[in-house]
Amino acid sequence: MILLYLRLFFAFFQIGLFGFGGGYAMLSMIQGEVVTHNHWMSSSEFTDIVAISQMTPGPIGINSATYCGYTAATNEALAQGLVNPHIWGILGSCMATFAVVLPSLILMLIICRFVMRYSKHPAVEFVFSGLRPAVVGLLAAAALCLMNPENFSSPSENMWQFCISIFLFLSAFIGTRKFKVNPILMICLCGLAGFLLL
Repeated sequence: MILLYLRLFFAFFQIGLFGFGGGYAMLSMIQGEVVTHNHWMSSSEFTDIVAISQMTPGPIGINSATYCGYTAATNEALAQGLVNPHIWGILGSCMATFAVVLPSLILMLIICRFVMRYSKHPAVEFVFSGLRPAVVGLLAAAALCLMNPENFSSPSENMWQFCISIFLFLSAFIGTRKFKVNPILMICLCGLAGFLLL
């Protein structure tokens, strides 16, 4: 288990260090680490974690790290037959959360001291102008990662669920983008529609 905690710390420290653009930009990086690279959980488990992270208060990147750390450590404890797997899971969630927050804490302490003094320097302006398109790309990657059969179903599996999922997606996109519907109201309406139609 110690090796798992070290791997969790290293993986989420990297995500926290390079996760520019906030929590949604981190999602594709988290999925790459926990599902593709380390196989700590399945794609459907990760999709459930993203849904829970969106529903709970707080930044989605930190919430996802907390739930991923818990799930990875609990799964490993169950595989090893350890007593009280949920205690190991809580330790895993603490490790992942601490690791994903630590780089931001360190960088903000450094940046607060120097950026305010050199914010108008051309080199600093060039760095920020290079980061903006990267952030947009990471956000787009996170959106594309969530467009999978676990979220939308597929025409071959369940045509009704697929059509309703596409309808809800388009309704939420158009409602928030064009009609400026409050996102909280939109989440409630889509949840109610999903409950009634699916």
